Amino acid sequence: MQPDHPKFASILVAAGRGLRAGGGLPKQWREVAGRRVADWTIAAFDGADPVILVLHPEDIDVALPQHVHRVTGGADRSLSVKAGITKAWELGATHVLIHDIARPCVSARVIAGVKGALLAGAEAAAPGVPVTDALWTAENDRVTGTRDRRGLMRAQTPQGFALGPIAAAHDGFPGEAADDVEVARASGLEVVITPGDEDNIKITLPGDFARAARILASL
Repeated sequence: MQPDHPKFASILVAAGRGLRAGGGLPKQWREVAGRRVADWTIAAFDGADPVILVLHPEDIDVALPQHVHRVTGGADRSLSVKAGITKAWELGATHVLIHDIARPCVSARVIAGVKGALLAGAEAAAPGVPVTDALWTAENDRVTGTRDRRGLMRAQTPQGFALGPIAAAHDGFPGEAADDVEVARASGLEVVITPGDEDNIKITLPGDFARAARILASL
């Protein structure tokens, strides 16, 4: 049953080092289109809901907007998300949006879609984009086969959850997970798919900065 007055908190996971993107700095602190990646992502979630930034211990004193709540992350992503969930409980949240700090191009429409599904009664919701390319298997730089793409989706964030169920799911999940949807499904939660966006890219490799800059310049 939905609470009478749902309260959201946004957990932005920024505790990783992300050095594959190059530049000598964790990707969240590198500049793109005139601002740090983290600044763009924080701005996308600014509003009435609290924003929780989960940070690497070395970054806990980094300059941030005053309204952002800082927490120290753990040794892996799951522990970092748990730290964010603990802070969300302290802030009185009933629902959380969990987002990769390296997705600075997330749109208000994508965020609203996830929140809307939760407000309509879903315990879990996440944006996805249908796979449209052909899929190969490969070995030693050679194509070894193809895979059927029907029913396949590319996962995005923010992934949204009722706070109690996702907290319990993380407490009962052993080891590492690809994302929080995997954790939720392992505990039996049904996850509603909401519309994703091709521009909601995750910065991972050096070339992703140029693409992100083009997208952010058009906003």
